[in-house]
Amino acid sequence: MAAAIHIPDLRAAANAALTSRWAKPAVFMFALIPLIWTVWLAYTGELGAEPVLESVKASGLWALRFLLIALALTPLRMLTGVAGLARFRRMLGLFAFFYAVVHLSTYIGLDQFFDWTAIWQDIVKRPYITVGMGAFMILTTLAATSTGGMVKRLGGKRWRLLHKGVFVAGLAACLHFIMLVKGWQTAPLVYALICIGLLAFRRWPIRLARRKEPAVRTRPAAAPRSAEAPEPRFPDGSSPARRS
Repeated sequence: MAAAIHIPDLRAAANAALTSRWAKPAVFMFALIPLIWTVWLAYTGELGAEPVLESVKASGLWALRFLLIALALTPLRMLTGVAGLARFRRMLGLFAFFYAVVHLSTYIGLDQFFDWTAIWQDIVKRPYITVGMGAFMILTTLAATSTGGMVKRLGGKRWRLLHKGVFVAGLAACLHFIMLVKGWQTAPLVYALICIGLLAFRRWPIRLARRKEPAVRTRPAAAPRSAEAPEPRFPDGSSPARRS
């Protein structure tokens, strides 16, 4: 009969793997695979009749995916108790920004050929581009303030408040995807539901903990019975009053 596998053992093994020296380089290389694969498809001519448009779509979709993965790490850590997952939030968030940069750069350089007048007209005429640009600006701000030095400059409280903007960026990116496609399609709605579910899950355990937390009442310290100084004693323990 096979020995039972205990959850604490699995949790310890997962933490050991995620905190090893090879974990971050491995995640870094895996995160580059979508870009390498898209470039390979473009090189071999397998991106279809409109390779530039497909490149724009692919990079934007991976930006949204990495953003949702970064948002999923905290709920996943809360569910599994694997604390090592927290090491990858910054990296995956920066990869979301990286793919957003690729998405925007491909649109500006290869689709519009740096025609800033046409780009501005697109932003004004097409609301989904306006929403997408808003999400990109938020991600740019978060990426620029993601270093430890910026945490010290802003202060922990202000830094955490600023980085809650990632929730707005996630919702804006999902809205950008929904508005981009023609008609009501399943995929954009699924991404939006995942984003809303992740945000709701992050809030729900906090509220539940606050409701279940018992009220703690503190009692004031008892006042001393007498404010008088203690009666002096001789080395043998006798009182001076008795000797007088």
